[in-house]
Amino acid sequence: MNTPESKEMYLETIYLLHKRGARVKAVDVAAELGFSRPSVSNAVKKLSASGLIFIDKGGELSLTDEGLKLASSTYERHLAITELLMLVGAEEGLAEENACRIEHIISEDLFKVIKEYLSKNRR
Repeated sequence: MNTPESKEMYLETIYLLHKRGARVKAVDVAAELGFSRPSVSNAVKKLSASGLIFIDKGGELSLTDEGLKLASSTYERHLAITELLMLVGAEEGLAEENACRIEHIISEDLFKVIKEYLSKNRR
C-alpha cells in the first residue's frame, strides 16, 4: 500500500461493501479485490494507523469520517468517469474497468471539467 491510489482502492472497496449492506472484514476485501489475505491485512493495519478505518474487536472494518470522505470522493470519480466513457461510446464493462484505473490518477482540475461536461451533456 505504498501509493495513494491503493489506499483509495481499499477505502472504496470497504465503502462499496458497506453500501451493499455487508459487515466488512479484511477477508471480504481480499475476496472482492482478488488479493491475498496477508497483503490486505497489512494494508488494513496501515489504514487503521492512518486513522482512515476503525477495526473492532471482532475484526469488522468501518470507515472513519476522514476515510468515508476519501472513499466517497473516489467513488464519485469512478461513477463520473464511467459515465463519460460510456457517453463517448465505450461499452459499460470497458468503461467500468478503465474508470477504476483513471479515478486514481486524474487531477482535481480535470475532474471538475468532466463534472461540468456531464452536467451539460447527460443523456
